[in-house]
Amino acid sequence: MERFKTIISQCLPLDIDNIDTDQIIPARFLKISSRLNLGQNLFRDWRYYKNGKKTKFILNNPKYTGEILITGQNFGCGSSREHAVWAIMDYGIKAIISNYFADIFKQNALNNGLLVIELKQDIVNSLLNNSLKFPNSQLKINLKKEYIEFKTKPIRFNINSYNKNCLLKGYDDIDFLMNLKKKIIQFENTLFYK
Repeated sequence: MERFKTIISQCLPLDIDNIDTDQIIPARFLKISSRLNLGQNLFRDWRYYKNGKKTKFILNNPKYTGEILITGQNFGCGSSREHAVWAIMDYGIKAIISNYFADIFKQNALNNGLLVIELKQDIVNSLLNNSLKFPNSQLKINLKKEYIEFKTKPIRFNINSYNKNCLLKGYDDIDFLMNLKKKIIQFENTLFYK
């Protein structure tokens, strides 16, 4: 995984609640095991007709770009599929801001290097409205210090210290354990029953 660095980016405002994993990446694209090119099918049924783009969908509007997705509550609900996270990341999104994430999606995201930030609904609404009205405005996300800079004001967020450490170091769960290999061996060597 890549190390998570401070992001300064425009935002993609997607003001829809209860976006499930089948909308993020439809089931017909789950037959592959590669992460490559999944981003082209992100929100596939919302982005495309059979013969072209749905120009009103936010990801098809060229004035909205960026590495930060701001969305409605209960994002990532539905079936458990890691492909949803892979599609989001392959599209170029590095962080998602919502009021609430489905638990399995949240853990899949963090384990794959995608930062998910939960904020109070009024703050999410303010960020959504600002991004819709001013598409060129940017947010700064500083994971190390756990804040988002919005109109020069810091918005604090909390993240589990284990997930934060892994994101900053570019570790997934296996990388984290492999990093502790020497300490694990040292501990095993101290056990009585050897």
